[in-house]
Amino acid sequence: MPATGLRTDILVVGGGLGGIAATLAAVRLGRQVVLAEELDWLGGQLTAQGVPFDEHPWIELGVGSQSYATLRDRIRGYYRRHYPLTEQARAASLLNPGMGNVGTLCHEPRVAVRVIDDLLAPFESNRRLVVLRRHALVSVERNGDRITGVTLRDLATGRHVAVEAAIVIDASETGELLEAGGVEHVFGAEAASETGELHALPEADPFDQQALTWCFALDYLPEQDHTIDRPARYAEFRDLELDFWPNRQFDWTVSDHVTHKPLRRALFTGDSDAEYLFDLWHARRIAWRRNFAPGFYESDITIANWPQMDCWLKPAIGVPVEARDAALEDARQLSLSFLYWMQTEAPRHDGGQGYRGLRLRGDVLGTADGLAKQVYYREGRRIRAELTVLEQHIGVAARPGARGAESFPDSVGIGAYRIDLHPSTSRRRDTVDIDSYPFEIPLGALLPVRVDNLLPAAKNLGTTRITSGAYRVHPVEWSIGEASGTLAAFALAHGIPPRAVRADAGRLAALQQLLIDGGVPIRWPSFGALTPRSRRGYRPGQS
Repeated sequence: MPATGLRTDILVVGGGLGGIAATLAAVRLGRQVVLAEELDWLGGQLTAQGVPFDEHPWIELGVGSQSYATLRDRIRGYYRRHYPLTEQARAASLLNPGMGNVGTLCHEPRVAVRVIDDLLAPFESNRRLVVLRRHALVSVERNGDRITGVTLRDLATGRHVAVEAAIVIDASETGELLEAGGVEHVFGAEAASETGELHALPEADPFDQQALTWCFALDYLPEQDHTIDRPARYAEFRDLELDFWPNRQFDWTVSDHVTHKPLRRALFTGDSDAEYLFDLWHARRIAWRRNFAPGFYESDITIANWPQMDCWLKPAIGVPVEARDAALEDARQLSLSFLYWMQTEAPRHDGGQGYRGLRLRGDVLGTADGLAKQVYYREGRRIRAELTVLEQHIGVAARPGARGAESFPDSVGIGAYRIDLHPSTSRRRDTVDIDSYPFEIPLGALLPVRVDNLLPAAKNLGTTRITSGAYRVHPVEWSIGEASGTLAAFALAHGIPPRAVRADAGRLAALQQLLIDGGVPIRWPSFGALTPRSRRGYRPGQS
């Protein structure tokens, strides 16, 4: 079957939040863009992976990118226009449809899918943007230090699509374009001797990677029985145990992600319909039925993304395809086994065993099997960059005497999140969840050490494995993508490679002003509440 050919200014590979932000930034600056995504849903971790917004506590104060605020506003607006909200919910300026306590805007993934599609639609209509859904990466062509073309495969027809672009942006979930294009990169854990980081491993281990989680959606109908078939590997997964964990992995007592002391996190601690409780059900609840007209929802709906579902058995990055697929299948079977345990063996909060009324809601996630379309990846390949963000730049303990994070002269965005690493594969160590300061995104972390026309727009920027734990969440990924899309458009407008912008003080200042004019803050405001420890109680569950 002959290949179709496309030419464009910018090719964005990956339709997650970073890819969407990069695309919007570039098309708004007048560039032609092709956006390719392997799945049928755009939105990445927010939608296809089923992970509600996980954000810093100043997000509702307007601290952040205006375009990211627009995404959030439109999600709330979608509910107000299309859903039968109660009068009280409709009037709430900070409407939280699910009242999940992981954040202030927990909502159904498909609502975000529709909002993202609407944001892109005008640029598809004026032909500035071509969106290729269900297109997978096949190969990357390179001439010296430049990528000259990328070949994609249409998963519906099998036809190949060859795309030529002046600049290529890798917004994939695992940085797969880096490997395919021979771009210098790293994955897994660096050694402390290389990075000087307090929490780095003594020796580098590329296959020590954070746990995968395959999320699913649930509602709860206590008078019904929705028990799934017993998974074939149920006993194996039920009896898993880490040396540092308080007990078997399937238990309501887990390791506190900050202190590592035993912590009880049960599914329910009371009324599942309560507005706020500190239990698993309320952590990522995406539909609170009391926000809606009586009878509209049979039950609340929550997203299962909990410590008991962390799959730390095998690495999935940098391994052969067969080994990757085995790691992904482990994650799927672990999640289904945990659901079965909750339905049949779990101690109930009111006595007895098992919550048989737990029902998989695959329709919420656009799937037939009840699980998310894609596993939740917490890390992937990371470019070797002109500047690598270290723990010494943002970690509180690693910056004794400092009053904040490193201020980078080439900052192109901001973010805030704790350094949050989940249990890992080969070393099997406990979580690393430590204080960090609100931080900046340096332009140098977006520039590969060699390849001239590739930029990262997701978890694949120049961080270490330690600092990637702070740069991987929703608003930061958006800001990384927005910076890369703006940089690509700016470089094309001036006929220079992206690295030439950082190398010249005048061009750097012009890029930074372009970002500021577009509603992108590049420095944190100087008001006094920005202390790292104030965030410890904000996020009751790990992402």
